[in-house]
Amino acid sequence: MSDAMIGRAQERNEDLRLLTGQGRFVDDIKRPGMLHAVVVRSPMGHARVLGIDASAALELPGVVEVITFADIAPWARPIPQRTCPLPGMENFLQRPLAEDIVRYVGEPVAMVIAESRYIAEDAAELIHVDYDGLEAAVDAHAAAQNAVLIHAAQGSNIASAYHVGRGDVDAAFRGAHYTRKERFYVHRHSAVPLETRGLVAEWDAAAGHLNVWGAGKVPFANRGILAGMLDLPPSAIDMIEVDVGGSFGVRGDFYPEDFLVPFAARLLCRPVKWIEDRRENLMAMNHSREMHCELEIAVDRDGLIQGLRGQVLSDLGAYVRTNSGVMAGKGTQFLQGAYAIPNLGFDVRAVIPNKTPAGTYRGPGRYESCFFRERLIDIAAKEMGIDPVEFRRRNLITAAQMPYDAGPLVPGQPTTVYDSGDYPTVFERGLAHFGYDALQARNGQLIDGRLHGVGLACFTESTGGGPGEHARLELRADGSFDLFVGSSSAGQGHETVMAQVLADALGVPYDSIRVHHGSTTYLKQGFGAYHSRSAVMGGSAVLKVGQAMQRVLLERAASLNGLAGPQGLAWREGRVVREIDGAVIATPVALAAGLPVCGPHERGPVSVETSFENDKLTFTFGLQLAHVSVDPKTAQVKVEKFLCVEDVGRMLNPLIVHGQTVGAAVQGLGGTFLDEFIYDEDGQLITGTFADYLLPVATDFEHVDALTLELSPSPSNPLGVKGAGEGGIIGTGAALSNAVSNALSGLSVSVTRLPMSLDRLAATMREARNAEGASA
Repeated sequence: MSDAMIGRAQERNEDLRLLTGQGRFVDDIKRPGMLHAVVVRSPMGHARVLGIDASAALELPGVVEVITFADIAPWARPIPQRTCPLPGMENFLQRPLAEDIVRYVGEPVAMVIAESRYIAEDAAELIHVDYDGLEAAVDAHAAAQNAVLIHAAQGSNIASAYHVGRGDVDAAFRGAHYTRKERFYVHRHSAVPLETRGLVAEWDAAAGHLNVWGAGKVPFANRGILAGMLDLPPSAIDMIEVDVGGSFGVRGDFYPEDFLVPFAARLLCRPVKWIEDRRENLMAMNHSREMHCELEIAVDRDGLIQGLRGQVLSDLGAYVRTNSGVMAGKGTQFLQGAYAIPNLGFDVRAVIPNKTPAGTYRGPGRYESCFFRERLIDIAAKEMGIDPVEFRRRNLITAAQMPYDAGPLVPGQPTTVYDSGDYPTVFERGLAHFGYDALQARNGQLIDGRLHGVGLACFTESTGGGPGEHARLELRADGSFDLFVGSSSAGQGHETVMAQVLADALGVPYDSIRVHHGSTTYLKQGFGAYHSRSAVMGGSAVLKVGQAMQRVLLERAASLNGLAGPQGLAWREGRVVREIDGAVIATPVALAAGLPVCGPHERGPVSVETSFENDKLTFTFGLQLAHVSVDPKTAQVKVEKFLCVEDVGRMLNPLIVHGQTVGAAVQGLGGTFLDEFIYDEDGQLITGTFADYLLPVATDFEHVDALTLELSPSPSNPLGVKGAGEGGIIGTGAALSNAVSNALSGLSVSVTRLPMSLDRLAATMREARNAEGASA
């Protein structure tokens, strides 16, 4: 209907509060008698801890406590995996503090608690840790040789090793007309949220209850982990969500500090706050992406891909974190992408070196696998004399093949099934919108002193991670509604989008709805934000709770009007009416206050709680296209034009989807060209400040756009939506690399092999940005 809220580009409710400085972030939390914590971190990549002397720190006025492993030993259980637990990874988990070995620069060895942050910082400098240095294994390939064991008791640095595939991949290669093998590498980088991590914890000894502010992403899951480590029932802990200044998959999982801060608050019976500084953020928060791949393709005479096989080496860092398995698991799951490839075979190893532990970052495993596959496809197409666009056309999965069984490519997880989509139509729409045919004529041309190139990459993305989501709805006395959702918010626009869904479900004014999200105080259960699930799972739960509220209000209206039941009544435009003549029987205000049009007086809250459950993922398809120019003298790359195209089934709010997509693309462009964590041979992080770890600024990528389509609604949820938060980043590295390679085709030397790794491509942009900074 014309006044429907779903599909409307509604401006975000959150923005006025945030833009006028009224946001409430974790550092805004102030509790009476609050103490401040600072983490003492290892300056060495690999060493024995021979002893810790905190006496000088404890003598400093204002220092309340110094916590070491000995203090937490009875509770210092390994932090468990939350998702995608690949076989063997359970042997490489991290404890909240190092006991006798440190394995990466930045590993927590102690925590200082003082009356102020300044005193705690000073005291941390006074703590003497006696280290006995050990040889470090920093490079993933070197670590995989096991010459230096990071976890000696395990006898190997391989946290997990397995084979996945389908069909007869060896036979496909034996009968192939053309084969090509190449090695690829995606460098180590991650998200850098505007707000660093932080927590405030307060223990109520009389009530035996713990409140923790700052929880994000998966508060119910984190509550369960913390409760298990502190030997408390989950009901004794509340995780309270506040505003979050960016997450992108790296914030909100359970880190060592998520145990240490609540532990300290309980130990001292005073509130404790910890706020991470930027140096800590860069060296202690989850890193991501680093992956090596040797990939081989088999193609028949008609240009149809018959097989894909390879070896993947995923760099996990020194420990397995709560979601480390996602990178390797999804890295192989998405290697086939959007193509109908009948035979697959992948050997996977996840290795432990002396570096910061790794975890999920927007599009985990997808960005990496897309680069490997799409770069190899361009190489194969060129060597076979087939246009890369035509090569992809021939191999894309068609609408007639949906749902498409992509095979069981992650251990312990069900087969991957692409549920719906018309990939060829999306592909053609994207090419036309970008003006690809005209732009590709510039490949290799020298125009105004710069070589031009156009590249593209196709991708698929799984969204809507299960098992479900919860929602609760309350009708207030003034006829307004309070909606509580289990979906956590980290900038996705929940306060706007969930209200849009409910407004349509109830037929009530959008501005009569207040949305509350994430905190464990709101619902009996919730699953949070991950795997592009909020619109799919959370939105469907909101639709369901709105429908349930309709039924409750119809029954309430019948009761208040002395009727035997709701037969003959209907809910229309936010009111109860008689079906026969449309006469209004009750309004929300009357129903909430117990003041019906006629009948007995009745009071009491009107509240409904329900859940949407679904274990089927829904898949998007898209492509990204890049037009770049390269200075042949300096190799500096300029992005002239970039487009993200994705079919998300149905958009709840096109304005928010557009912002998410463009933001993800810029994040991917920065990750491809600028961001990189670099270590020396001893495990020291060289790029540990913003002087070295570069991020994109507003002038770096000026021409980024998005074309979002609604061609293939999801069949697995009542809204028909697919997640839209991560697709914009997935193909960036691949599209840019293919574009740069096509630009360099204008040089006199062969560049078929350029660039094979994203770190080479990124180096040119980083050097150019450093040069600009030096000249300024």
